Amino acid sequence: MEKRVYEVWKGSNKFFLGGRLIFGPDARSLPVTLLLISVPSIIFCIFVARHLRHRFSPYNAGYGIMVVAVVFTIYVLIILFLTSARDPGIIPRNSRPPEEEPHHDSSVPAQARNRHTPGRQFPRTKEVMVNGMQVRVKYCSTCMLYRPPRCSHCSICNNCVERFDHHCPWVGQCIGLRNYRFFFMFVSSTTLLCIYVFSMSALYIKVLMDDNHRTVWEAMKESPPSVVLMAYCFIALWFVGGLTGFHLYLIGTNQTTYENFRHRADNRINIFDRGCPSNFDEIFCTKLNPSKNNFRALVQEEVPRPTEEAKAEDVGGDTHPKIEVDLENRQDLLKISEQHNIEEGIDLSKISRRQNDEENDSRESNDPLRSTLEADSIMGINHRASLTMTMIRSDPEPSSYGNCSSEIAADSHTNSTVTIKEAGRLFE
Repeated sequence: MEKRVYEVWKGSNKFFLGGRLIFGPDARSLPVTLLLISVPSIIFCIFVARHLRHRFSPYNAGYGIMVVAVVFTIYVLIILFLTSARDPGIIPRNSRPPEEEPHHDSSVPAQARNRHTPGRQFPRTKEVMVNGMQVRVKYCSTCMLYRPPRCSHCSICNNCVERFDHHCPWVGQCIGLRNYRFFFMFVSSTTLLCIYVFSMSALYIKVLMDDNHRTVWEAMKESPPSVVLMAYCFIALWFVGGLTGFHLYLIGTNQTTYENFRHRADNRINIFDRGCPSNFDEIFCTKLNPSKNNFRALVQEEVPRPTEEAKAEDVGGDTHPKIEVDLENRQDLLKISEQHNIEEGIDLSKISRRQNDEENDSRESNDPLRSTLEADSIMGINHRASLTMTMIRSDPEPSSYGNCSSEIAADSHTNSTVTIKEAGRLFE
């Protein structure tokens, strides 16, 4: 059966509009980010920018403050959408291990070795050349591929991402090769928007102070929304502003967040650093490569292999009737065994009477060997009968009785009959 790629996608991503939009598994946090940006902007336009429309010359110059706020907010939301709803650089996973010569690794448990590559273990790392230097790349057992340089497997999205930077919960997406540019533009634009709202709110407080020669506290009491917006933007600047400065440093040195935190103490040489101007040009001016995944392409759905339990059910059908039949066979077997024991008891009574009749003869002949043989034969009959009952009642698997009930009963009857006959010959 043919399906779209996004319908059989093995990662944790969420798709919308028939696979045209791809989000991370934590895309539910995206509406929170939208509210944190749009709500303060709406409050600013209603309670601050609206009162500044006619405060500047020419008379309507104040409308520009509201227009800038609206346009800037829409721009930030568009950049947020471009960051969240696109492929960050996911490398398609292989359906089978690569054509490499495997080797056995005794340090890896057998269960882990056989998870994807039964009976063999690929080398965890291998060396590749990057900018004239050797770089060690790792093998991803989940995606069954050797990750390219600067690639890492995101445990949240369950994908290998090119130039993996980090997974951002605020945008609900991994940040990688194909959306890092938009992520930085989103963070830096949000920083500028916070500065703009904070400045215009402070300007409105200053206007209120100049109108009636009021103090700062009196002006704040007249416009509480301005005070709230200033406090909100001041706090937000510590986060988005600090993040903007940190990523400016990363871009200038051509690092990723993952590399910076992971290799900070290694003091290794950054072979990807080509100088600050070239690093900025690489991030903002190079053409983005198309996605390596066509999420709307048609593929043949893999048919899952039937498990051993499913095979057993297909062969044996419903297991409950089989258990009931086994129980019935077990009861029948017990009845047959008890009937045999009764018959053997009758035979034993006859033998006992015969033994009593011949005791006189044995006393007259004083033959100790004959008496010993007679006692051993009787004990052997009792032992065989008790052993048969013990085997029947102690077997923990009822199904074995369903398969072998007739054979056990026949063998028990035959053995008991033969033993009785043998004992009878001894007495004759």
